[in-house]
Parts: sequence; structure tokens; C-alpha cells
Amino acid sequence: MIERKKYLDALIKREWNGRIKVITGIRRCGKSTLLFELFRDHLLKDGVPEQNIIILALDDDIYVRYRDPGELSSYVRSRAVDQEQKYYVLIDEIQYAISREELLQKDAPVRLYSVLNGFLHLKNVDVYVTGSNSKMLSKDISTEFRGRGDVIKVYPLSFAEYYSAADMDKTDAYNEYSMYGGMPYLFRLDSDEDKFNYLSELFEEIYFKDIEERYTIKLPSVLRELTNDLCSSVGSLTNASKIARTLQSTRGIKVDAETISTYLSYLTDSFLFSEAVRYDIKGKKYFEYPSKYYCTDVGLRNVRLGLRQQEETHIMENCIYNELKTRGYQVAVGVIPIVQKNNDGSLARRNCEIDFIALKGNKKYYIQSALNMDDKRKEETELRPLNAVEDSFKKIVVSKSYGKSWYDDKGILRINLIDFLLDENSLDK
Repeated sequence: MIERKKYLDALIKREWNGRIKVITGIRRCGKSTLLFELFRDHLLKDGVPEQNIIILALDDDIYVRYRDPGELSSYVRSRAVDQEQKYYVLIDEIQYAISREELLQKDAPVRLYSVLNGFLHLKNVDVYVTGSNSKMLSKDISTEFRGRGDVIKVYPLSFAEYYSAADMDKTDAYNEYSMYGGMPYLFRLDSDEDKFNYLSELFEEIYFKDIEERYTIKLPSVLRELTNDLCSSVGSLTNASKIARTLQSTRGIKVDAETISTYLSYLTDSFLFSEAVRYDIKGKKYFEYPSKYYCTDVGLRNVRLGLRQQEETHIMENCIYNELKTRGYQVAVGVIPIVQKNNDGSLARRNCEIDFIALKGNKKYYIQSALNMDDKRKEETELRPLNAVEDSFKKIVVSKSYGKSWYDDKGILRINLIDFLLDENSLDK
């Protein structure tokens, strides 16, 4: 059992706060284990009677009747009858209680939300639910739960969590992690073949089936090709129109940009991918398009491509992005104009990129991901956009080629990749 202390502490902190605790994240990332094992064990050790912990796993056919919101409400209320007792309600994969019709009809009221809001009126009940679709849960919380929903986002294992459970040195652990990612079940598998097959099956038997059944996908082959394209181009700027043209030119698939845009939303709402929009640092505004997309788990990305595209630069960039998201940062791609001299001596204004702008509260960090920094020209290229930023927020370069962390004479923090990943406070060194 891998201790997921960060998430467990988040649940414990929120006990009896008068809100519905909504645990979201990609399927098979460990939400059920967190709720039904780690949190349940905490409650039992804290003296909560076992009969006062009401557990419902809606993806299990044993509980299929409770996918009906009315049945779900009746069952919980029948169990929490003693007003002198405190009851914990733990519901897994709550999206199964939302019908396809409710999902597709944007203006249709969702019965489930009324039931969950009703539970808030039961003073002896504390409610925790998990879900694997942001569109049906976290995006609706502020309106449907009237400010009484509390989201905890769970991700696949961070590298620090992975390393704590792996019997390897840091380098070997990172090599394994950057190949197969951080889905917790991988620790039960010994061979590379078993790991490859497990991650492959997640796409076909879980993720694609979920999306196809929930949204009645008319072009399943396009959904798969879109997934392949996103996996192949992590960290590259793209948009729906560009992807549609690529599918037409390289695979002979005719599909319009609107369909691609819709399918992109399904893939991000299912937490398979995350979108990083571009931010104009000088103009202080976000660009509408193009954006970058990163896979929530690098192992899923690699296996989807048959382990054929092992560009270490892109995988490292994806790992850094995922780590920042796991730490709770909002992450954007920085764009800054720089005036450069052409070969003929004339000046030209060009937009340069900073890989990530990480925001949390009043903190902001500018971060470059650089696999190697042992070449003078490469170093100049990576540092140029950071040096062009005129504000005083912290600037950081993460590289595999660094040893111990240090600051250069421009005040830029240079930090080794593994040190960055292992220390949650590495940005504040």
C-alpha cells in the first residue's frame, strides 16, 4: 500500500466542513484506494464504528440500483437514522448516477445534484464522492452545489511517491517512471510485457469505452487517432483546425474542426490530457489558441505510441508539467517578444517561449525545461526568454545535466531534474 499522505491529509482536514468532498481524477489513479482503504482505515482508527461508514461503489454491478439518484437517496437516509450518531458516506464513481440524457442535454437538471445537496441538510452525515469526469463534477460544483462543493484533485503517482515505493536508486527509478508512468497498479506487475498490456488495456477497456458510452461517439476511430496525435505531439502547439488538417493529410481521415474540438473536450474532461494555454507576458493576456496538451500520465502516452517515440526532451517536459499540476499550480505557456539581430544586421521582433508559468496564490515562477545545458548555444537559447522577463518573480531552469542546485549571476535557479521532482518545495530553494 502506497501512502498518499498529501491526499489523505486533505480529506482529514475537510471532515465535517459542511461541504461535499468531490475527489476527481483519471480512472485507476488511486481514488478508490484513497477513499475506501486509506481514508476508511483512518476513520476506523479514529474510533468511527464500521456500521457508520456507508460505502457505495457505483461502478460495481452489486450497487447498480443505486445509480438511480432516488434509490441512492433512500438508501443513505435509511442507514443514517440515528440522529445521535455521525455517519460517513463514501460513494465511488458518482458519475454513474448521471444519465446520458442529462449529460447530453445541457439545460436539463441533473437529479444527482439535488440528492447530494439534500444530503447537506442531514447534520449527522458527511459526504465524500469520487468521479472521473470533470465536466460532470468539478466544473458544475460552484453552481450546482451553491458553493458547498470541495474538490480534491488526485493524480497518478508523483515521482516522489513512486520512488518511495520502488526498490531502486533514483536514476533507475526515474528511467522506469519516465517509461511506464505512475499508475499505482503497476507495482503489482513484474514484467515489461505485463505493464505494457495493462496500460494498453486501460485505453481500450476503460477510457475509450467510458467516453464512447457516455457521449455516444459517432466516430470512434477519430477519437483514437486524435489520442495518438496528442500523445505524439506532447508539448507542441496545436488546435482543432490544425489536428483536423493533420488527420486529413497523414491518415486520409476527413473530419471537421468542430468535431475535433468536441472530442478534445471529452479527452480533457476525462482527465486523460490537460491543456496548457499560452500567456502573453508583456501584454498580460491569454491567447485563445493554439495551446499545448500534456498526457496526465507519461506511461499511458508512451504505451499508446507502442514505446516507439521515446523523445526524452518531450517526456521530461511532460513529467515537469504533471509535477506542477500535482503540486496545485495553474500552468500556462509563456510568450514574450524579443528583438533579435538578423544576419544582415537588421532587427526583428520574435516571440519566444518560456515552457511554463506556474501560478499559485500570489506566487509565480518562470520555468524552462532543458534536457541538457552543456552546450553554450543551447544555454543561450534557453536563458534568452527568461532574461527578457522584466518582473521580479523567480526564474528557474530544470535540467538533467545539473548537479547540486545553484543560482547564476542573473539570479536564475539551476536545479537538477530528479531533485526538482523529489522535493515538493524545490521551487522555493
